[in-house]
Amino acid sequence: MTQATQSLSVRDLVVEYASEGYRVRPLDEFDLDAAAGELTVLLGPSGSGKTTLLSCLGGILTPTSGTIRLGDTAVTELGPDGLDAYRRRDVGFVFQAFNLIPSLSARENVAIPLIMSGTPRSQALARAEAVLATVGLEDRMHHKPRGLSGGQQQRVAIARGIVHEPTLLLADEPTANLDYVQAEAIIRLLRELRDQGRIIVISTHDARLVPVADTTVQMAMDVETADGAPQEVSYAAGEVIFEQGDPPRLVYVIESGEVEVFRRLTDGAETRLTTLAAGKYFGELGALMGTPRAASVRTLSDSRFTAYGPSEFRKEFLCH
Repeated sequence: MTQATQSLSVRDLVVEYASEGYRVRPLDEFDLDAAAGELTVLLGPSGSGKTTLLSCLGGILTPTSGTIRLGDTAVTELGPDGLDAYRRRDVGFVFQAFNLIPSLSARENVAIPLIMSGTPRSQALARAEAVLATVGLEDRMHHKPRGLSGGQQQRVAIARGIVHEPTLLLADEPTANLDYVQAEAIIRLLRELRDQGRIIVISTHDARLVPVADTTVQMAMDVETADGAPQEVSYAAGEVIFEQGDPPRLVYVIESGEVEVFRRLTDGAETRLTTLAAGKYFGELGALMGTPRAASVRTLSDSRFTAYGPSEFRKEFLCH
């Protein structure tokens, strides 16, 4: 299968891990499709699963469940040797921190992936020179990273990511910490690489990348919020109002009764975080930020609440 006919397919991807004794699920039944010659932007705040997804696509992180396919390659079915070959052959990485070796020139930094995969040094350096020329750095190839601007270092990092002509290019925050002139040059370069037929997936919180994307994926949870006036709701003692990891649709103001906020641990135990009584509210951070519930809430007595959608809660309690 040629690069021009490759496509990327992600289905029902779940990543779950333990953190301080409780379970975190940054990706929950995530789907994604991308075709050759498409630039996909993963847009969202820190902690929304962007880098986790890139790590799975790049064969660095093994997901808990789900499938990833690049063309005919079932990435999630590969063993260690297969993943090594997949990373060397099919995937290019561009890291937010550049990850350039300070003691090496731009040309040598770009050649490193080829040298490590067995390409003779002279051929690897010649290829690195050609790729650096395509990213506009033919006059800087003998400079070490400390002699390059941030934008130039990012272009070296991109050149290193494409030196082996991968089908899939993964870029983590490629315009972070760049001014608008440098960012524009990087965005233009990514568009050119997309037009060459690569699949490019970029994680970012930088909205400047959205207009040039073929597809934008909002990584923050898509929350269905309650419309209209606040509603009064009641729960009997011992009822769970919401669970850790649930979508954050409402904010609850306690009118009467008492609740406990707790986390379920990986060993099945629970740890209480706090108790709240009449006059307090809970659930506001997830609802306002669009992130999953960070804890569970259960009533300690028969309780009555006023349930607000995020916008109504903001107007009533935060805009004074």
